[in-house]
Amino acid sequence: MKILITGTTGQVGYELCRSLACFGELLTPQRQALDLANVEAIAHYLASHKPDIIVNPAAWTAVDAAEQQTEACWQLNAALPAQLAEYAAATNAYLIHYSTDYVYPGTGDTPWQEKDQPAPLSQYGKSKLAGDSAVLASGANAIIFRTSWVYAARGNNFMKTMLRLGQSRSELAVVADQFGAPTPARLIAEVTSLAVQRLVLKQAVPNGVYHLASSGYTNWQQFACKIFELATAAGIVLAVNPNNVKAIATADYPTPAARPGNSRLALTKTEQTFGIQLPHWASQLAVTLEDYLPQLIKV
Repeated sequence: MKILITGTTGQVGYELCRSLACFGELLTPQRQALDLANVEAIAHYLASHKPDIIVNPAAWTAVDAAEQQTEACWQLNAALPAQLAEYAAATNAYLIHYSTDYVYPGTGDTPWQEKDQPAPLSQYGKSKLAGDSAVLASGANAIIFRTSWVYAARGNNFMKTMLRLGQSRSELAVVADQFGAPTPARLIAEVTSLAVQRLVLKQAVPNGVYHLASSGYTNWQQFACKIFELATAAGIVLAVNPNNVKAIATADYPTPAARPGNSRLALTKTEQTFGIQLPHWASQLAVTLEDYLPQLIKV
């Protein structure tokens, strides 16, 4: 099996390179080897290397910047997955693509089901939905993992930002009316490896959309407090006290792109399909924070 992984310098791409190493020959081109914004370069790479499985975590994830840089955002989030799906359909390859909670409207307080009607609020969400729609309409053998609030011990993310701010500020204000499940990149890669293992063993993986996130839910302010609680327990000296993390409304922290208030994702379909129980977000935070602490201590 030849397995192409895009976006290998990103949080999820990095973890995929580790979790999929045993399943075949990994194709992990860096930007200088494959420009994902260049349609001709992508077509040439696919024709030359002929991957059997494509795993596509590459994405434009700068949510606010997408409101202005729409063309670049749509190339990565919509045109790229469409081109990969077209190749997969034509060659009988398999595509694993990643999407986001931002495709949903963010209303209500119940978890979104995979069958629910999307209604994204931002250019980022609209571009990701366009990519999803292209994959599903392509006729390719493909699954889409929609996830939420991704973070890791590497890259730029909420956990690392909070720890940096928590070391220098005694008080913080964090949004508390957006709810979802913080999901480490490592967990996304681990579940992906289950799908790839089935493909390698010629076992069926039903096409379609699956939700892939930690179980349970929280809000950003509670997430920040848990980060500070666990870091303090691990011996990290912080300037901030969790009691001084003020809960504010989304309206008090305006951003160029609208954020969904409800990003809860129903996980039953994924758990039943792959025979797993997705772990709670707080336990996953503890594991991810432990991975990051050696870097934090050096700083």
